[in-house]
Amino acid sequence: MRGGSRVLLVASDGGTIHGSVQLALEMRANGNHRAEAMKLFVHRRARRRGLARELMYELESTATGIGRTLLIMDTRKGSEAEKLCESLGYVRFGEVPGYARSGNGKFHTTVFFYRQLT
Repeated sequence: MRGGSRVLLVASDGGTIHGSVQLALEMRANGNHRAEAMKLFVHRRARRRGLARELMYELESTATGIGRTLLIMDTRKGSEAEKLCESLGYVRFGEVPGYARSGNGKFHTTVFFYRQLT
């Protein structure tokens, strides 16, 4: 974040953090129109209240405000985040089996999405 290549958005209330998402900015000249939505988290006590959706809206607004017109995002296949991406209008462009590994060592298929912001 200090280098200017990442933006952290945090949802908090009364000093308690309930969720966050990161916007990773592509810094190379041929990609300075795009960014990646990363590490979307909502604490389990704050789920089912639309917080993830609001964080993504704010992320998109932030991206647009700094001139980014294309977002990409990836998530585990079959997850709630996959459903969220689809509901927000992100376009699925592929999946890779065994792309991510969970804490217990199990491999999972990852689904990739993009969204044009213009």
